[in-house]
Amino acid sequence: MEDHSAPRLVDLSHVITEGMVTYKGLPGPHVCDFISREQSAANYDDGSTFQIGRIDMVANTGTYVDVPSHRFADGKDLSEVGVESFAHLPAIVVRHPFESGLAVDAGAFDGLHLRGCAVLVATGWDRHWGQDAYYHDHSFLTPAAAERLVAEGAALVGIDSHNIDDTRVRTRPVHTALLRAGIPICEHMTGLGSLPDKGFRFSATPPKVKGMGTFPVRAYAVLG
Repeated sequence: MEDHSAPRLVDLSHVITEGMVTYKGLPGPHVCDFISREQSAANYDDGSTFQIGRIDMVANTGTYVDVPSHRFADGKDLSEVGVESFAHLPAIVVRHPFESGLAVDAGAFDGLHLRGCAVLVATGWDRHWGQDAYYHDHSFLTPAAAERLVAEGAALVGIDSHNIDDTRVRTRPVHTALLRAGIPICEHMTGLGSLPDKGFRFSATPPKVKGMGTFPVRAYAVLG
């Protein structure tokens, strides 16, 4: 019998697959064996086999987080940002369907409690994942929206789009404002439409890699 009192987990991450393109111009991942099951069989007398996998990829692959050193040479890297910045955060969803306009402005956050929260912007752009349309004319936050999030103390900002900035121009004011303030960014999310507006916890925790400012995550929400 299903226990309806148990918390429900909602996966908010894209699957990483061989050769997939997350950001045009960056190579897709290569997923392979380092030691195959067949190769490992010679090491054991009881029939055991193991696969040791290898993945070669750029850090901006799949659903990932950015921390300050992604933008700033003297910013904290993945090993220096505490796990509390990514894990078990109170969270809210801000809904701004891309059909109503690509730019998510400061007014989208009016009347919301943002301080200490993971603010997840649901635009529905993730429906284009795996298609050429995903990379062009996508939903994004405005500089004014970023300044509002900084001023009101958001803990993390996520979006289900190709980039939190408008990539039609050669500036990145949203990355600049949020990462300068030490606010991690989670991009290329999916499934935000299945979440409630509030009352849940969010996690998107990367490994502690020295010298890197971006890495894929298994982003998820805990409901109930």
